[in-house]
Amino acid sequence: MKYILIIGDGMADDPLPELGGRTPLEASGKPFFDSLSRRGELGSVQTIPEGFPPGSDTAIMAIFGCDPAKYFSGRAPLELAASGIDMPEGAAAYRCNMVHLGGDESLPFEQRTMVSHSAGSIEGAESDELITWLFSHPDFAPLAAAARVSVHPGSSFRHLAVQEGADIAGIRLAPPHDHLGERIGALLPAGCPNAGVLLGLMKKANELLEHHPINQKRRAAGELSANCIWFWAEGKGAKLPNFPARFGADGGVVSAVPLCHGIARLVGLSPISVPTATGEWDTDYEAKTAAALDCLEGHDFAAIHLEGPDEATHNHDLEHKIYSIECLSERVARPLCAALASRGEDYRLLILSDHRTFMKNGAHGATPVPYMIYDSREMVPGSGLGYSEANGERGPRLASGTELMPRLFEL
Repeated sequence: MKYILIIGDGMADDPLPELGGRTPLEASGKPFFDSLSRRGELGSVQTIPEGFPPGSDTAIMAIFGCDPAKYFSGRAPLELAASGIDMPEGAAAYRCNMVHLGGDESLPFEQRTMVSHSAGSIEGAESDELITWLFSHPDFAPLAAAARVSVHPGSSFRHLAVQEGADIAGIRLAPPHDHLGERIGALLPAGCPNAGVLLGLMKKANELLEHHPINQKRRAAGELSANCIWFWAEGKGAKLPNFPARFGADGGVVSAVPLCHGIARLVGLSPISVPTATGEWDTDYEAKTAAALDCLEGHDFAAIHLEGPDEATHNHDLEHKIYSIECLSERVARPLCAALASRGEDYRLLILSDHRTFMKNGAHGATPVPYMIYDSREMVPGSGLGYSEANGERGPRLASGTELMPRLFEL
């Protein structure tokens, strides 16, 4: 028996007027998803625990069977684990996004606007060059050294920073993707003295990055510049329960997102990278599917995480949110199941969105999401319903994402 998890990051949503009151899931052409849903178990699940802000960090941790109330200590340490980097004792980790701030640079920093949490989905080579240049700049490097902050380039807009001897008690750092279009004054680091240190680094970064040749070139080409860094997702370490020991299956996690690879490594699964995966709607769906099938040749479990629906939503790109959902159905799930059937493998497949991401504002939501479990042996009555948020609410209601893996493994 093989066990497969497919996460369409942020594909669940609310009904939209521009879709005639339908959600992107309901408006998308996803016949294979719908066929699995009609023949399988369809329900809804509360992946975001009460009291936690909605995000992939706690949601995906819960999906893998780890209760965030017990184990969550911040997103950045999970991502840092993906690279195999150990944090020094007493250090803190932060996500260090390359972002684009709007508004004239003569404005006070606090009056600038968060236009893009990803600097217009900046490519990895440009982003790595910018962050490396910044942390070695003679006007920035001494400030970073005094703050005991070092950076680990992330080959996308997602860099990581480590601060030794960091006091983050009471600190408030805002996820930039949840505040697109807002003035940043109320979003800036606050809550403790160390917040002022991080804010100083952000201001200096903005001052220097505005005039870098890469950003001048991006502006000339009509692209958004990566004109600032943004610290968020702070944390001080992470330990998670062992997945193979709990569920009796080992395997890997195919993703282009460090968060997923970090969770994989911490629970005892293999992080699997695909060179042509982008973490966007234009990722290499076929290569990610092939990587999961390769994993299942010698293991019993494989997860595929697709970031495209979430990033499209943050970018207010409804067309490509729908496109991403359709690709998940027809270019990932369909060929994956066909290949397993041709091998003569029985399998159980769990498909869901880790959280809702709203087209209306580009932010994450904490309301329940639809899940479906399909068993190739067809040993349970099917729902008879297509895969959507409304149909999910007509089936079983799971109070926690931690219930999903025991259900997938029939424990």
